Amino acid sequence: MLDWIPDFQNPDRLWTLVLLPVLIIAYLILLRLKGRVALRYTNTGVLGRIVGSQRRWTRHLFVAMSLASLIALGLAYANPLGVEKQPRERATVVLVVDTSLSMSATDVSPNRLAAAQTAAVAFMNDLPSSFNVAVVGLDGDPSIAIPPTTDRGATQRAIEALQLSDGTAIGDSITQALKAVDQAPVGDDEEEAPAMIVMLSDGTNTEGASATEATAEARDREIPIFTIAYGTENGYVDVDGQRENVAPDPEALEQIATATGGKSVAADDLTSLKDAYRQIGSVLGYEEVSKPITATYASIALGFAVVAALGAVFMAARWPR
Repeated sequence: MLDWIPDFQNPDRLWTLVLLPVLIIAYLILLRLKGRVALRYTNTGVLGRIVGSQRRWTRHLFVAMSLASLIALGLAYANPLGVEKQPRERATVVLVVDTSLSMSATDVSPNRLAAAQTAAVAFMNDLPSSFNVAVVGLDGDPSIAIPPTTDRGATQRAIEALQLSDGTAIGDSITQALKAVDQAPVGDDEEEAPAMIVMLSDGTNTEGASATEATAEARDREIPIFTIAYGTENGYVDVDGQRENVAPDPEALEQIATATGGKSVAADDLTSLKDAYRQIGSVLGYEEVSKPITATYASIALGFAVVAALGAVFMAARWPR
């Protein structure tokens, strides 16, 4: 369905709109008959003084307003539905934080990992208190640092306890994040809450399984992955006396986000990292729900009806000259 056409709670009631072409045809027939009657009166000056002068376009305009009012009423009768953003009541958010050695780069003060931990804690605290939050450490052997919980204190301690390690296994970290989602408690209705993964990383997959298969599983389970490519192009680390560039790879992370219906953002310092988390938080904290907007269409119909009524008065009145 086209974006500008709303959904309807009772689409079967749209049959009332078939009356519109019938009324238009009837109006055209009446105009034609009126034209024939007018030909009987050859003295148009006398006729004009009797019936008064009326502009043809105003008559058509007021008729159009009447028809527009009927259209709006017909649509209102079918109970149109609009989309409204409402705060989510429940959700599971899995924070995947890169702890590979490249996160020791100091291009972000004091270093990438410390800045990432600070921003992750702030992001978590901005989430609704009913959200379950889990943490996965992303290195060569990813693991669940803490399963989904609403205990913000315990989650903060888990984030702050993350330590640097070798390797970057992005595919395996997604697999661990999906396992964390499975550990989230169900609600009173025994249904799983919607879930999403937020991944902060500065590198590409260096070991472990390919990210393609894990990304496909997340997509099939309708779990979006939001990615943040963190760090600057000039970032570096010293390994065994060798200086290595550790620029982020936003293209690889964007592919993961796009494939799962998530969003990809970039951050090159602590401020922009907090902004990136804020953008993601605004997406996670709300969901789109259908809401009846019958009153809106009824108001539009009333507006058209008022204009049409004024037009009828204008055409029927004998204004003094």
